[in-house]
Amino acid sequence: FNITTFTHILEGYKTSKEMLAHGASASTFADWWAYKMEVQDAIPTNACLMAEQGMLVSINSDDAGLQRRLNQEAAKSVMYCGMSQHDALKMVTINPAKQLKIDSVTGSIKVGKQADFVLWNTNPLSVYSQAQQTWIGGTKYFDIDTDKQLQQQLEAERAALIQKVLMADDDAKAGDKDGYKQDEPEWHCEDQGDWWQISNHLHLHGHSH
Repeated sequence: FNITTFTHILEGYKTSKEMLAHGASASTFADWWAYKMEVQDAIPTNACLMAEQGMLVSINSDDAGLQRRLNQEAAKSVMYCGMSQHDALKMVTINPAKQLKIDSVTGSIKVGKQADFVLWNTNPLSVYSQAQQTWIGGTKYFDIDTDKQLQQQLEAERAALIQKVLMADDDAKAGDKDGYKQDEPEWHCEDQGDWWQISNHLHLHGHSH
């Protein structure tokens, strides 16, 4: 059998020629090394060294914080070994799409593909860049101006609720002390559904199982 993509592969620079001969690509962390025995010899130039050998390379992370900043993770290859900005961006756009075999529908902006893109206020490889809009499948999911308005509305609502609590009598301030005693529903492996929505509904309206 053939392996399509090695993931994590933080020491991939050691075997990049062999992986290339096998026909495999690599999806590595950008800036993690020497934090456990398996990556004792990992180096920050791993991604660009594999790319220099002709491998298809992408940047990934299984950490929620780094997943939101893969643009800056890609920029580190520009800093560490002079990779071009264009090639660095490809490591977090079209390259992973190719590895996942979905490059015909996403990974780049092209007629006939899904309109998946982010609008930035400056160079996306800059640490000062800030996402202004996020579009997925041609639908705008995030707009920074709208988000600011929503934050202002939430802050006003929060202030009003706090004031209401402060003005309430002692019985009202006591609240429902037994609310936390509600049993959680029993989930099973075969259960399907939007668990966030179900859980939120149960906590708002009470439940039994």
